[in-house]
Amino acid sequence: MKKILCWLLLLVAVGALLRAYVVARQEIVRLKANQSALGEQIAHYETRLGDSAASCRVLRLRCREYEELRAQDAAEIRQLGIRLRRTEAMARTSLSTTVESAAPLRDTLRLYDTLRLFRWQDPWVEVAGEIDGDTVRCRVVSVDTLLQVVHRVPRRFWFIRWGTKAIRQEIVSKNPHTRVVYAEYVALER
Repeated sequence: MKKILCWLLLLVAVGALLRAYVVARQEIVRLKANQSALGEQIAHYETRLGDSAASCRVLRLRCREYEELRAQDAAEIRQLGIRLRRTEAMARTSLSTTVESAAPLRDTLRLYDTLRLFRWQDPWVEVAGEIDGDTVRCRVVSVDTLLQVVHRVPRRFWFIRWGTKAIRQEIVSKNPHTRVVYAEYVALER
């Protein structure tokens, strides 16, 4: 009876040690991925359709780490009425839209003065304005759609793919005048 109890305790201890090893190994892999994600720059490219796109690695943080390292973002999430422990991921993307265009001026007669109007537009940007004497009033409206896809990059050996090497976020801008300046995606892990 004592031998069975000893073997059972030994088996439980070995199981606990094996579990601790697996957890520590997963933590090492996560921390290595975070180091490479922090050191990597955002990659800019164009899709086959000519859309501007950017690619960046995903930073994986635990809730406690997120609260310590990104306190302002955690406060913003709480202001939305969302509990941080229920948050799966947070993405932040900044866009810069630049349009250089020449628009012809046209004259419209007023009673005593001349009002000059201009207007230019394409499917993404609309520029309209007026020149009244020495005053210029201009209105610029830019419409943009972002497609954000988070995906796993598998490990590869020749033609064999297995596991997860990295998690990447792809961002595609449908506006040809827009370039993705900054992108961040933080995955919260339990």
